[in-house]
Amino acid sequence: MTIFKGVAALTLAVTVSACAPATDKTRDRNILDGKSGDLSLLTAGIWVDPAGCEHWIIDDGLEGYADLRRTPDGKPVCNSELPRSVATGPFKSGSTFSDPI
Repeated sequence: MTIFKGVAALTLAVTVSACAPATDKTRDRNILDGKSGDLSLLTAGIWVDPAGCEHWIIDDGLEGYADLRRTPDGKPVCNSELPRSVATGPFKSGSTFSDPI
């Protein structure tokens, strides 16, 4: 029984040590451009993947962000009329970094 308790305690310790504080993924943490803040304040564009599904994209010149575009009920927006594998919209507007690509 002592070995079982030791293994259980070790398993619990390893499990708890793997926990890390959650990082807020809704904020731009880039401090070099002087505009770090909520991502909802940045201008997004749309990229259509090869399967035809739309993704919101934001590029501040140093970092890029993407998220699947969804309908209000949570389903992905696919079969887009936009060209596939192409990004459209002003997703780079407001960037203070030059982006040669």
